[in-house]
Amino acid sequence: MKISFYVTLAALAFATPSFAGDAEAGAKTFTKCKACHSIVAPDGTAVVKGGKVGPNLYGVVGRPAASYEDFKYGDGIKGAAAAGLVWDEALIAEYVVDPTKFIDSHGGTGASKMTFKLPKGGEDVAAYLASVVK
Repeated sequence: MKISFYVTLAALAFATPSFAGDAEAGAKTFTKCKACHSIVAPDGTAVVKGGKVGPNLYGVVGRPAASYEDFKYGDGIKGAAAAGLVWDEALIAEYVVDPTKFIDSHGGTGASKMTFKLPKGGEDVAAYLASVVK
């Protein structure tokens, strides 16, 4: 009986997706992102001063896609938003690897306005974005 419990527990551990990004490493990697994105709290406090080519990423984790009011989104991400996409750390990490591929596989179609791809460190950036509002 004990053995079957441990076998089941081990199987669940391998079957359950885990997410383990390093927020400190993500803060360093985010320097590549700030050319286009800022992180500014609703009260105007700048966590990261950055560009305005992309939307403000303050509070992006848990926010519905394409919902930051002061940004004009492309049709592809609007389609993903219409399909119910809500950003979480795993989805952000997936998105930054290949934004257009992501859109096509999450309810939208067409190219992403974000042309930059982050070949590694997406999990860390996502963990960092989740940490800045805590």
